[in-house]
Amino acid sequence: MIRSTAGFILGALLLGAGASVASTPVTIPSDTMPGPLKEVGYDQRLGERIPGDLPFRDHTGRQVKIGDYFGERPVILALAYYRCPMLCDMVLQGLNSSLKTLTFNPGREFDVLVVSIDPNETPKLAAEARAEILARYGRKGTDAGWHFLTGPQDSITRLAQTVGFRYVYDAKSNQFAHAAGIVVLTPEGQPSRYLLGVDYLPRDLRLALIESADHRIGNVVDQVLLYCFHYDPVIGRYSAVILKIMRLAAAATVVGVVLLILLLRRRPSRPVPTPQGAA
Repeated sequence: MIRSTAGFILGALLLGAGASVASTPVTIPSDTMPGPLKEVGYDQRLGERIPGDLPFRDHTGRQVKIGDYFGERPVILALAYYRCPMLCDMVLQGLNSSLKTLTFNPGREFDVLVVSIDPNETPKLAAEARAEILARYGRKGTDAGWHFLTGPQDSITRLAQTVGFRYVYDAKSNQFAHAAGIVVLTPEGQPSRYLLGVDYLPRDLRLALIESADHRIGNVVDQVLLYCFHYDPVIGRYSAVILKIMRLAAAATVVGVVLLILLLRRRPSRPVPTPQGAA
């Protein structure tokens, strides 16, 4: 029991130390961006509730409402479009790579919801994109947790405005300029965490899901990490709180010393051998 407790403390510290070396994304000033890129981005609207009555179609063509995917688990929301030549695929592949490392499963601890921002895209395109990402994810029994939707412009606009997703359509290239990132929603459909860019640290994604689920998923080690790492909305990632890490390390050192003393005291003392020939 004592050894297992000491191992847990050491493991938690190693996890926290390893996570603290994560790189910080570079932010490009908006005044240096060309053309329509100045108008795209994420305005983090934490706590806003997505209207549950927004109509969409799923990958089979069935009429659904976005609220059908709320109520049970956190939801990872990705706004993209299926004919995107590059960025959307990078977002989905970054999400896929991070999810592969987690023990959490779509359809059990969370759901993935990909919504097209192009009103001209069809359920057939959604089905093709879904089949491709499922093949790459390759984890059996999780298909029910992946949802790819298309819908009318009004639904897309209201959804994008609610989560603060700003994008523009470029008629010359027939493409959309948009931000890169994902939004982790609470089970009630409220933005809880924004992870920006195309590369999502598994630690950040796991902690975002745990906090969005109001700590109903995860384990004790996750709670230790949440004590040491706080979400930074400016960079859209979790950053180490150095003072808390130092306090935790100091406490772990004291506990380790106490456990060592207890182990030494519990060792049976060896009898002193009697010299041969002694009376």
